[in-house]
Amino acid sequence: RTAVHGVSGDTTLVGISGPVKADTVSGNVEAQAVSGELRVSSVSGDLTVVEGTGSKVRADSVSGNMVLDLDPSAGADVRLTTVSGEIAIRIPEPGDAEVDANTTSGAVSCAFDELRITGEWGAKKISGRIGTGDARLKATTVTGAIALLRRPPTDAAKPEDQSQDLPPSGRTSSGKDA
Repeated sequence: RTAVHGVSGDTTLVGISGPVKADTVSGNVEAQAVSGELRVSSVSGDLTVVEGTGSKVRADSVSGNMVLDLDPSAGADVRLTTVSGEIAIRIPEPGDAEVDANTTSGAVSCAFDELRITGEWGAKKISGRIGTGDARLKATTVTGAIALLRRPPTDAAKPEDQSQDLPPSGRTSSGKDA
């Protein structure tokens, strides 16, 4: 078990496989190749997760942004909550996840055709199932944007072609009333 408590300093966690808990006020938290349960609580610090494979991820923030590159295993449970921060999640293709992502007034974008974007004015939601839906992914923000991005298969990744990270045309929704 690893526990980190900070006020304003940044925290970097690398290659930890057991349960991890990080609490911070304004410091940023970066977790790289963390495969255990990850719990992060922050007031205004940002969270970045790279190569995340944990079975359980919980992150709560007031105004911090969350950027996660995940490869959720079967049965994984990911829950992200922020009030005014933005949330960006990248999962592999093909992937397996049941998705429920909501924003009250932010923009949404989604690179997965299997998922639905609902809500024209104000509240918006990305929901549905990717693959078998073996993992659960829930993300909520009040005023921040939410983006669900696709990580191409490693053998097909080409540095000169970044278009797979972009949502298909017509799959974005602005948080502003037109």
